Amino acid sequence: MKDFNSFLIAAFRAVSAPRSRFFGGVFAISVATGLPFTPVIAQSQPSAGQAPPPTPVTVVEIKPQTTPATFEFTGKTESSRSVEIRARVEGYLDKIAYTEGDFVRTGQLLFQLDPQPFQAALDNARGDLARAQAQLTNARATLARVRPLAKQNAVSQKDLDDAVGSEGSAQAQVQSAKAQARTAELNLGYTTIKSPLNGLAGKSEFREGSLVTPGASSLLTTIVQLDPIWVSFGVGENDVLKFRRQKASGQLTSTENVEVELVLADGSVYPLKGRINYVAPTIDPTTSTLALRAELPNPERKLSPGAFVRVRLEGAMRANIILAPQRAVMQGPQGKFVYVVGADDKAEVKPVQVGDFYGEQWIITSGLSGGEQVIVDGAIKVRPGATVKVVAPTAAPKPAGQ
Repeated sequence: MKDFNSFLIAAFRAVSAPRSRFFGGVFAISVATGLPFTPVIAQSQPSAGQAPPPTPVTVVEIKPQTTPATFEFTGKTESSRSVEIRARVEGYLDKIAYTEGDFVRTGQLLFQLDPQPFQAALDNARGDLARAQAQLTNARATLARVRPLAKQNAVSQKDLDDAVGSEGSAQAQVQSAKAQARTAELNLGYTTIKSPLNGLAGKSEFREGSLVTPGASSLLTTIVQLDPIWVSFGVGENDVLKFRRQKASGQLTSTENVEVELVLADGSVYPLKGRINYVAPTIDPTTSTLALRAELPNPERKLSPGAFVRVRLEGAMRANIILAPQRAVMQGPQGKFVYVVGADDKAEVKPVQVGDFYGEQWIITSGLSGGEQVIVDGAIKVRPGATVKVVAPTAAPKPAGQ
């Protein structure tokens, strides 16, 4: 027991001794106890003034370039020609001669009103015309007999004047009778209602046997033309000003060759393209938008009026613009910025202003002028003033089986 107490005291003294004596004490304890002795060497720590290793990054060199300009808006399709079919005369509807909702062609019979009353009116008007013509013939014959007698003073001047007046009155009656006959003929024709264009016909607002009258309630159906089809959309006032400014400065060119492409509700792209055929002369004060309209071919009638679509304007070019990858543009408290590789491979902060997207890149409107090396991969690890090391981009892994 006495030897064990002496052993503890010796161990305590060894721990309390300086480092050089401590290892000697531990070694002595190891010898006394028979345990293995493994010295522990403290790892060296970097000094406070030693710089961290450079951060590996990939960069892209900024160069002004000319790229296609694409603009996208929300639009709505509409018929290029919509016609309301209305009754021009009053009559009973005898027949609906088309299939509701079906495609009809120019001149195809749609409705038939009862023609019998109008045929009778035409016959009566023609009878009045025949009577007037007979009266005119008689008046002309009377005038032809009276005029030579008047020259011989065989009849009075009044008789001559009466004959001349009767002939003129008979001519007027003939003209009036012709007009009445023409009106009756038109009214008879109005009982046969045909399609004025190729298009889809809507439902009939009347059924057979209904009394149809002209006026506000005379609408029978509506026909819409689908080929070509129109698309109406609006451009905001701010965008209009921006486009005009870019065009005046030369940043936006080839604006005369703009084509219109449609993206449908399911995300598919309509295969046929069109062009703008109308630009409103003024900005709508209620919506602050400029109304535009495009016309596209629709031979297979794939587009229907009233559908919402995304309208893409393509064909214009942006000249000398600066592009930067989206992942290189960072958001800070003061706005967007990028890191560029500066002198001595130090990271520098460049505040930037961005415009529209172009694919996976931002259009940089200010902050970069060209020639800068913008950090892309590794930018999130970089701090201002930190040393960076430019490395080659890592190739994307190939899909399995390739």
